[in-house]
Formats: sequence, C-alpha cells, structure tokens
Amino acid sequence: MRRYAYAAALVALVGCARSVNMEQERTALMTVDREWSQTTKDLDKFMSYYASDATSYAPGAPATTGTDNIRKSMGGILSAPGTTLSWTATGASVASSGDLGTTAGTYEMSSPAGAEKGKYVTVWKKEGNAWKVSQDIFNSDAAVAAPPAQHALLSPADVKWGDPPPVLPKGARFAVVSGDPSQPVPFVVRLQMPAGYRIAPHWHPTIENVTVLNGAFALGMGEQFEEAKMTALPVGGYATLPAEMRHYAMAKSAATVQVHGTGPFVINYVNPADDPSKK
Repeated sequence: MRRYAYAAALVALVGCARSVNMEQERTALMTVDREWSQTTKDLDKFMSYYASDATSYAPGAPATTGTDNIRKSMGGILSAPGTTLSWTATGASVASSGDLGTTAGTYEMSSPAGAEKGKYVTVWKKEGNAWKVSQDIFNSDAAVAAPPAQHALLSPADVKWGDPPPVLPKGARFAVVSGDPSQPVPFVVRLQMPAGYRIAPHWHPTIENVTVLNGAFALGMGEQFEEAKMTALPVGGYATLPAEMRHYAMAKSAATVQVHGTGPFVINYVNPADDPSKK
C-alpha cells in the first residue's frame, strides 16, 4: 500500500512538473520575437537569437544552415547601405510540451534596390529557459512575374547606357536590357568595362548567369582576389554562379558582359570595405 501511495505521488509530481502555462508561454514568445526585431542594426545581438543548428529559408535562395552561414548571408544584407528590415508578429503558438513554438507575421525590407513586403513563419525551440530560432521561413508578397504579353526586339543602338549603380566600381557603363533587377522578376542587364576593371569578391542571394559579349573577361572563385587563379572567358563564354557563391571578376581587356537571372539582383561584398557605395 505504501509503495502504491509513493508511486501515485511520484506520478502526480511528474505531471505537475510537465504542466505548461500555454498563455504565459505564448506571451513570452511574442515578446522574444518583438525583441529580436529590434536588433537588426546589431548583427551580434541579431544572431544571438538563433540556435546553433538553425536554418534560414530565404525566397529565391537555397536553405542556409548553421549560425556561421546565416551570419554571412544576413550580415551582408543587413549591413548594405540604406537597407532596413522590420517585422511584426501577428500570432504565436506553443506545443503542449512547452519546448516548441511558432510565431508568424509580416515583414518589410527596403534598400536602394527597392522595397519588399512579405510574410514569415519562425519555428522556435527552448534551450534551457531561452527561446531560440530553429527555422526561419519567409517569402515576398510580390506576385510571380507573368510571361511577356508580346515579343521584344532590341538592336544594339536601342540599348540605353548610363552609370553603374553605386554598388559597382566607377568607370563602367551599365544598361538594363529588360525587366527590373530590383524586383523578384526575370531581368537582363549589361556591363561595359574598361581594361583592368575589377569587381572585388562578392556574392548574390540569387543565381547569376553571365555571358561575354565582347572582349576578354575573367572570373575567380573564393573570398580573396587572386588574379592567377581566375578563369578567362572569351567572347561567347558563359558562366552560371549559384546563389551565395563567393566570386570576383576582372576585364582583361575592354569587355562587355550580359547578366541575366531573377531578381532582386543584390551585390554583397565579402569585405564591406570593398563596397564602392560606402566610399
């Protein structure tokens, strides 16, 4: 009888220990999400909310896992001049176990390339008594680009050249052939460069496709500019660069390249000091 009473008391004690105040946890999770949204100007604080094995799912880009990789990805975006990011949670839910939860809401991002609004869902998990981001999923509200309503023909004389955007070194000429590279739609742009023109190691959040139209152009892969390791591409040469691949470029002679892909077309420099827009 005593053993039965002891066992019953133990079961009751364990049951009490596992009870979760759901409303309290939901409120706490909303608070944590709101506090996190205030850290976008401090990368260390921003990253402190992620679990070490977290995964980020950005639209138009491969999943990024691990805090080191997320830091590189998000750091390049958040540190870009004129870029702001904010979000607001509209709801939260917590599992009965009390150690898993989700927040969902809307976000806004603006940069010199344009503005974006969208939705997000963040999966959180408890590490000790702290909520940490486990999965961060977001996507833009922008409508999927519709196919062109009619064909387009453009002769070389019709291409309108101008100065390159501030994120590219001066001295080149830049033209938008079709689409809008600042939006999540297909685009085609061209870059006309003098001999010796260099673009320091950088990466893009989306796939980049490059075709050499004239001159001698070279590409290198990695986070350090090493001319000896670059691959020369002659006229007609082509390269496709996966999202987030670190690479650099150089015009061996006066050269023109055509870049196409699906925007937004963003350039993040490995070394922020190499960003011409910051000089």
